[in-house]
Amino acid sequence: QVQLVESGGGLVQPGGSLRLSCAASGSIFSINIMGWYRQAPGKQRELVAVITSGDSTNYADSVKGRFTISRDNARNTVDLQMNSLKPEDTAVYYCKSAVRRYASDYYRDYWGQGTQVTVSS
Repeated sequence: QVQLVESGGGLVQPGGSLRLSCAASGSIFSINIMGWYRQAPGKQRELVAVITSGDSTNYADSVKGRFTISRDNARNTVDLQMNSLKPEDTAVYYCKSAVRRYASDYYRDYWGQGTQVTVSS
């Protein structure tokens, strides 16, 4: 089995910073794309940022210039540095990874349990 565990959420004032981390563990042969998504109350889950195994990145327009995604392939981790946070960034943030397990020929998406980020004064 594969587990994704997020950490680093919390309450922060507008303009502040938070760093989210996600660690993948279990029967992992390789990981392709890793990413962060978020879901605000009453809204659909949306992409925040993704990063490939070759470190190519893509960001939602709403976070460009403020958020930075990075990964450590040796540790199977992906981080999201969030700066200049706004109240509209408030949401549950989820980590997702496309994982190929040992003895498997394909990649499958796994999700973390989510971590709450609240931006409020």
